[in-house]
Formats: sequence, structure tokens, C-alpha cells
Amino acid sequence: MTADQTLSFRQKFLAKLTASSNGINLLLALGIGGATGTGVLAFRWSIDRIHDLFFENLDDWFGSSRWLWTILVPLVGGLIVGAMRWYWQDFGPNVSSMLDATRSGRSLQPARGIVKTLAAAVSLGTGASLGPEGPSVEIGANFGVLLAQALRVSQERQRRLLGAGAAAGVAAGFNSPIAGVFFALEVVMDNTTASASVSVVVLSAVISSFLAQIGLGSQPAFKLPAYEVRSVAELPLYIGLGILTSLLSYSSMQAIQWSRDFFKGKIPGLAVVGRIPNWLSPGIGGLAVGLVALKYPQVLGIGYETIEAMLQDVGFSLFLVLSLVLIKMIMTAISLGSGLVGGIFAPSMFLGACMGTAYAKGLVLLFPILDGVIADPPAYAMVGMATMLASNARAPLTAILLMFELTRDYRIVLPLMACVGLSIWLVDRLQGKNKVSSSGSLERMGLSIQSNERTAMLEQLLVGEVMQKKWLTLPADLSLVDGTQQLVDLELRSAIVVDGSGLACGIITLDDLNRALAAPALQPQTIQSICTKPILYAYKEETVAMALGRMGGRDLHQLPVVESDRPGEILGMFCRSNIDNACIVAIARQRLAPEILAVAASGISPEGSS
Repeated sequence: MTADQTLSFRQKFLAKLTASSNGINLLLALGIGGATGTGVLAFRWSIDRIHDLFFENLDDWFGSSRWLWTILVPLVGGLIVGAMRWYWQDFGPNVSSMLDATRSGRSLQPARGIVKTLAAAVSLGTGASLGPEGPSVEIGANFGVLLAQALRVSQERQRRLLGAGAAAGVAAGFNSPIAGVFFALEVVMDNTTASASVSVVVLSAVISSFLAQIGLGSQPAFKLPAYEVRSVAELPLYIGLGILTSLLSYSSMQAIQWSRDFFKGKIPGLAVVGRIPNWLSPGIGGLAVGLVALKYPQVLGIGYETIEAMLQDVGFSLFLVLSLVLIKMIMTAISLGSGLVGGIFAPSMFLGACMGTAYAKGLVLLFPILDGVIADPPAYAMVGMATMLASNARAPLTAILLMFELTRDYRIVLPLMACVGLSIWLVDRLQGKNKVSSSGSLERMGLSIQSNERTAMLEQLLVGEVMQKKWLTLPADLSLVDGTQQLVDLELRSAIVVDGSGLACGIITLDDLNRALAAPALQPQTIQSICTKPILYAYKEETVAMALGRMGGRDLHQLPVVESDRPGEILGMFCRSNIDNACIVAIARQRLAPEILAVAASGISPEGSS
């Protein structure tokens, strides 16, 4: 093969690889899964080492006064985190801000993510009443976005790889790859990208979980007892558990919000708290946890040991379990509100296990006839864990599959589905009455990335209402440099490529051109060599949601708009960048309509004159 033939082959290979979302994303998924698995292992190792240092080694210095060390350790941890907040001002991004970065094209700073991970390790290792799963998700998502930005892939691929990283984080954290996949598809990714991302997400989750098994063992996160269904008549009892869990979920989310407002000085009569320096607040939160831990040591740290004890039915009294429900909820809220770093997945499961255990014990205490007839408390604890997680994370499928994956017992699915479904419905009703967004809980966890209101609007807006009515056409034989120059001069992101007959033959974007120009040795000669083809179209009369679904399947950022009965006539360009602004305007118009009608009915002009 001659040098020219070799160069031609490499050019064709690069063009195909550039146009193929599956080829690039699958390769990147290997890197994301491996990096996330390694990152989560390092994170968990750091937590264990910090915990051992403070609670196993240094506490020997205090001898009979170890109770004092129990108070001091969370305080010291909080002060360390506070010092980190003072020095770096802003910790690493959460999943929501990472998604915003993919939309706006902003670059993330790798150091910020590392700092936040270290802060989470210090917080959890010194006893903050939080969990490691939220930071694990952020580790994976951070790897996904940073790798995508380093390789300059499209915004759509960045979102896809962000979801793959989040799935890998959950898979490594729980040793549950199936739950990780559904978490990414259900919570992190929207409908427009989920269908095109399954293979990427699955591969990342499998690799990350495999590495976690090597480092942490192949056992699941919890050793669960065998689930037992003693009577079909138990199903109504599980529905009762669902009602109580929904109330607990709503209360815990309100407590977290109240705690955040408290430390910001937004509570009426307590504005003086807002004057406390931000760097000192984590120390106050740690001190509160340490003081409470003197009486209730179960609230210290992640709490897996306490969850495991309840699942093994070690014999906690009903009073202790009910006390732990209230105290753990308050300590989790204080930990998050004060600025300590961690997630609420583990606290949610802790609260759910306590509620399920207390519920089963209370039933037997109130109705002794049920003793030996209904399942033991661990069965209700398992269902309570998943229900609480589903309610707080707004991820019912993830919670159901996680518990099924951990128990490997199909019999738990029916009561679990009943509890989860009822709890999610009740929490939505409670939040609606208090005008709290249904995505508010996830926003407080830093994992919410889309609102129900926006999703509903995508089902109503038509493509013709949001399309750009001006576009650029470029001849297929135009050079890369000239094509890039025209797009840059006109400040456009994309153009339609036309052949010698003036017919559209592809779409070229600045992303395509940037990647090609970054590899001069493999640089194709014309824009036709790297443009996306064949062309998919959006139809003027279809909804934005339908067009987005079509774009997600091919990893596209824009589509030419035509009428269904005249496919050859281009009317405009449908671009993702226009959608958010169109949704905001449409939502504002809907909210403004009742006000305009009220003003018209009163006979007063909008300016205030009659």
C-alpha cells in the first residue's frame, strides 16, 4: 500500500469514526468505567483510612475520656472541610452544574472535582451523618464530562458520557450494575438521549462494577436475609408502610431545606446565624453530630453497620428505632445544611430501614395476633429502605431494581412495587400542596437536571415555533479552512452542505471542523468528507419532543426543518440551543395569561391607567 493510499485510508477511517457516535462513545465508556471504578475505590479507601486514623488510632490518647474524642472528631472534620471551603471558595460541580456545562460549552476544572471528593472523604471519615453514593455518582459524572471535553466531542455526546459516568458511580458504590444503568436512564438522562445511550451506560456500569468487585469484594453492599412471604393478606400492611415512608420522606426533605435556610440566616428571627462565616458552619455541624453521638452512636458516619444490624434483626427496641428515625433525619439535615459533603442515599436507606423495622414491631405490639403470621421486621426493613430511597431520589425503578439485585429474590418485588408507587404518589401530592417542585428533593441532592414543567412544555411546543429561519449553505467541495472561516464570521454553529446541483447532502458543524482541524496529519480536503449524512429532517408541525427523540438517536445537535408534504423545501433549522429559551418564554407566557385576563376583567390597563 502506497503512502497516498495509507493516508486516504486513515482519512476515511477518521471521517467514519467522527461521524459514528457508537464507535467513539463505546471507546470512551471503557475509559469512563475504568476511571470511575478506580476513583470510587480510592474514595472508599480514603474514607476508611481517615476513619481508622481518628477512631481507631488517635482515640487511644484519651483513655477513659474517649467520650470527649467522640465529640472532637466530627468537630475537627468539620473545621477541616470549612478550611477547604475557605481556601477554594467553591467545591467541585454537582451533576446539575455539569449538565449545564455541557449545554453552555463551559469547561470544568478537574481540580475542583478532586477537592470535593477529598472534602467528602474527610466529612464521612470523621463521622458526618451522610453517605458516599452521591459523591460516587459525581466522581463518575465528572470523569465522563472531563474526558468528553478533553476530546472535544459534541454536547450530545458529553451528556451521554455524563450519564455513563453516573451509572458507573452507582454500580461501583452498590456493586449493582443494573441499578446503576437504570439510575442514569431514569434520573440523569432525559428522554431525548436515553434511547441512544443504553450501550454506553451499560458498558461503563459493568466495567466500574467489575473493578469495584476486585477492590471491595464480590458481595453486595448489604447482606440481606432471605425474604419471606407468609400471607397474601400482608400486602395491605405494606401499603401502610408506604404511607408512613412517604410522610417520612417529605419530612426529611423539608428538614434539609430548613437546615440550609437556617445556616444561611433565612429563618425568621434567626438571621444572626447567617453572619457566621461559611468556613465555620461545617465545624458547627460536626460538633452537633458529635454531641448527639454520645447518646446515639449509630448516627455517626455512613451507617451501614446499623442498617446491616436491622436487616439481621439483632433486637433493637421499638423506642430506640423510633428515636433513630427522628435523630438521624435531624443529623443528616444539619450535616448537609452546615456544608459538610456527602450524599443522602445511605441516610435515606438508614431511615427506611428504621421505619420498616419500627412498623413491623409496632404491628405486633398493637396486634399480638399477627406475631408469627406476618414477615419478620427485616422484611419490612428491606422494603422501607427501597421505598425511602425511591421517594427521596425520585427514582422508583432504580430503587426496585437495586433491592431486587441485592436480594436476588423475585418475591419481594410485589410488595416493593406497591410501597414505592404509593409513596411516590403521596410525596408528589404533599409537595404540590406546599408548592414545592417535584424535583426539589433531587435538586437538594445536587442530582436533579431537568424539571417536569420543561418536559411537559417540550410535548406542547411545535418545531415551527422554535426553528431558526436563517441558515447557511456551503458547497460540498469547500475546504475545511474556508468552511470554518464562514461559520466563525457569521457566528453560526452549523451549515447545510449542498452538492453541485444545489441539493442538500449533509450537515457540517463547528464541532466537526474543530476535530478535523485538530488532526492536521489526517485532515480531509473538503467539508463533504466529514459532514454528517444522510440528513434527518424535523417537521414543522411535529412537537419539539418528537424531534429531540429523533436527534438523540443519531447524536445530532440540529436538523433542517421541512413540511411533511414538501420534504425537499427547507424552511429553517431546528437547534438544541434554542429550546431552553423557547421553553422559558412559553412558560412565562402561560403564567402571564391569567394575570392579563384578570387585568382585562377589572377594566384596568396594564400600565395602571383606567
